[in-house]
Amino acid sequence: MTLEQLRIFVAVAERQHVTRAAEALNLSQSAVSAAVAALEERHATKLFHRVGRGVALTEAGRLFLGEARAVLARAATAEAVLADLSGLRRGTLRVQASQTIASHWLPRHLVAFRRLFPEIVVTLAIGNTAEVAAAVQAGTAELGFVEGRIDDPMLASEDVADDRLVLITAPDHRLAARATVRPQDLAEAAWVMREAGSGTRSVLEAALTGAGIAPSGLRVVLELPSNEPVRAAVEGGAGASVLSHSVVAPALRAGSLAAPPFPLPSRAFRVLRHRERYRSRAADALLALIAGPPG
Repeated sequence: MTLEQLRIFVAVAERQHVTRAAEALNLSQSAVSAAVAALEERHATKLFHRVGRGVALTEAGRLFLGEARAVLARAATAEAVLADLSGLRRGTLRVQASQTIASHWLPRHLVAFRRLFPEIVVTLAIGNTAEVAAAVQAGTAELGFVEGRIDDPMLASEDVADDRLVLITAPDHRLAARATVRPQDLAEAAWVMREAGSGTRSVLEAALTGAGIAPSGLRVVLELPSNEPVRAAVEGGAGASVLSHSVVAPALRAGSLAAPPFPLPSRAFRVLRHRERYRSRAADALLALIAGPPG
């Protein structure tokens, strides 16, 4: 059993699809299928059910997935230790971030980091707040960047930036021309929401609760897995939503979205680290760069 086989198995398990795993790993579909088949044959155990064009974990596969992730996390830690001995001259830094952060805030910092440490490879995965926290907990990411609060005693959380949320509608929406928007107006509106577990949705629900609106009573017409589909659906007139200003600023300037005046709290972007896992110099260097003065 090799680490490469484990990486392939985990990629297939997480995506429940051989072709998508092959694309993510930059491997051929046949190579991915062969690696999985080799694992199953060597240990005489079926790890996946073949379901149509996709796959689903068997009970043995579900049990093995946790162990495979743990082995890969230990291997990543060992690699980080050796990379540190080289004085930031080589190595890999694994980062996972929420969609808003990964698309609109983090890239400029990663570019600056690359200029300073060109031999360090940074891999960036994207997930919602819950998924990012799970990756840091499992050790598949050393740093996680999220907007939502995480209540996990094993994860250390530190604020690294502030973000502003805005209420958005289509320009011809009934709320768009209002001089003020009341909480009751929001309770009566149709909503386009991010999925449960997203930091944006968590902050919105907390703000609505503070305004006396029960989030469970909202008329949610669409629930979508990322910012861009939400923005597009609101532009198309599906309803109101709340997104980061950094996500919708171009559309607001272009006039394809309106921002009715409703006060929403700012939120913090946070970095998550595991309290007990090895802290690499590469991760420390990235966080020091983020904390430093602009430019």
